[in-house]
Order: sequence, then structure tokens, then C-alpha cells
Amino acid sequence: MAENDLKVIVKAKDLAVHTFKLTSNCNRYPKKFRHSLVDRMQNKSMDIYENLLEANRIHNVTHKRERCEMITRAVTLCDELLFYIELSMMLELLNDKSAEYWSRMVTDVKYMALGWRKSEQK
Repeated sequence: MAENDLKVIVKAKDLAVHTFKLTSNCNRYPKKFRHSLVDRMQNKSMDIYENLLEANRIHNVTHKRERCEMITRAVTLCDELLFYIELSMMLELLNDKSAEYWSRMVTDVKYMALGWRKSEQK
């Protein structure tokens, strides 16, 4: 972890790692879900991280709107990933404990991003 990384970016990185570890388990996510669900979940987790990282690199004063839009995009991606976690539960691919832990990771990133966006808009 670099000293300059925002906590939300570190959490988003942890989320991506967790997502890949969990979804790469063929016992949990069989091959028939690989392209329809797993790829989407993995891509969403990477996109969350990338949007937050890019938002952090945008100059706050001159490109404030663009920065807020990237943060908003990351929040939307969190909502989409939460849906896929819920879907995984409905399909009995995840137990309650795994889904709860994973969902908490996503909501932590989501609410930290919302706080960041709110502070940017002031």
C-alpha cells in the first residue's frame, strides 16, 4: 500500500482480490456460470477499483465534475456487484456467511465513495 492511497482505494483493491479468489473456485462457481456471472463480477470489481483510482488522479480544482462522475460510476458498479452477490445466493452458489462478508466489503467501498463524492461537492 502506498502512503498516498486513499483508504477507499485500498478497500476497493481488497474487494477485487476477494472477488477473484471467491469466484475462481470451481466448486463454488461451476463452469456454466463462468461467462454469464463470474466474468461480470470480476470485471465489476476491477472497474470499481479503476474508477476510484482514476478519480483520485484527476485534478480536483479544474476537473471536479469529471472526478465526481467517476466516483458516481464506482458507486453504481458497487450496486451492480451487490445484485450479482444476491443472485449468487438465490442460485445457491453462496452461503449466507460468505454473501454477508462479501456484501459488507462492497457496501464499505460504496459508502466511503459516497462520502468522498459528498466532500468533493462542497
